[in-house]
Amino acid sequence: MDPYAPDLAACRGRQQRLLAEMERHGWQRALITRGETVQWLTGVYLGTLWTPCAALDANGRLTLALPTRKRDLPAAADEVVAYEAKWHSTTRDDQAAASAAALVAALPTAAGATAGEWSQWRPWLQAVASSQLADLEPTVFALRRQKDSDELRMLARANEANAAMYQRARELVRPGLNELDLYNELHATAVRTLGEPLTYFGQDFCANARGGAPRNRVAEATELWILDLGVGFRGYYSDNARTLAVGGEPTAAQQDAWRRLADVFALVESTVKPGVSCRALHLQVQEMLDAAQPWVFNHHLGHGVGLAPQEGPHLNPRTEWDDLFAVGNFFTAEPGLYHDELRHGIRLEQNYLVTETGVELLTDWPLGLV
Repeated sequence: MDPYAPDLAACRGRQQRLLAEMERHGWQRALITRGETVQWLTGVYLGTLWTPCAALDANGRLTLALPTRKRDLPAAADEVVAYEAKWHSTTRDDQAAASAAALVAALPTAAGATAGEWSQWRPWLQAVASSQLADLEPTVFALRRQKDSDELRMLARANEANAAMYQRARELVRPGLNELDLYNELHATAVRTLGEPLTYFGQDFCANARGGAPRNRVAEATELWILDLGVGFRGYYSDNARTLAVGGEPTAAQQDAWRRLADVFALVESTVKPGVSCRALHLQVQEMLDAAQPWVFNHHLGHGVGLAPQEGPHLNPRTEWDDLFAVGNFFTAEPGLYHDELRHGIRLEQNYLVTETGVELLTDWPLGLV
């Protein structure tokens, strides 16, 4: 038995949580067009080549439209309808329209207010949506912050690849190593660990740089190599970071910067619990790291991870996001300090799960520069 097969009972539980929100808002139908929302509710992961869609009605009935060849996949759905995604092995340009048409054909006209995912709305679905159309996405994004046990299992599996990649990087990083060669070896390490193709691979692989894709460049002694790594495992993501000293002998300044960043995790672990403001935590860390000027910390403190590499909660100073930590949040904390003196900087990133009383560290692997 595959321990990472979709948990259809958990998907049904998520459907019930969405139904409760639909009742609260007075929505009679939710039209689902984002692939990650389809996976979250039904367990079906198809990747970026396909455009499934679904409808959840207030009576609890979920109708799912899948490509013909995917129709028999296990799914937490009451009815699965098929659309032709390919003609004679060629992917159709109008696949989104075909998917929507199959769903429309299976649904009665909406009897009341409808909610849809506006950023990926399909006009062909208007035929089964009422004139009262609301944006479903804020509700779904908020619900997705609470990770269920099946999701935590997928995230932990993705993190197993990250742990193996950092271990391999510590064996390989040295002066003269080409960034592309390290990238290739880390990708191979992740594939070997998971035993299957990755559904994502990223994100920062540059030495003596704040981040970015690998370059055809060799590392030099005393540079710092920020490795902010993430894989996709069947649609779920990992994201954490370590920084390694090329040559194994960090300078006094680099060691000082590392200590300042390591202190941030002690603050996170003593501060975060349900109800704490993510924005307030960011501002507290910003003040803490501003004491290290001219070294700079000028990005978010972290974010949630799940069916997207970055999602809520947002550890960010923007007033548009003023999230509160809640039980079940899986989040990163990624303080950094950057400056030419540091060649070019350090970023460290840990993963945590918010519990009833605080946080659980999920990435208890070596954090040091060597």
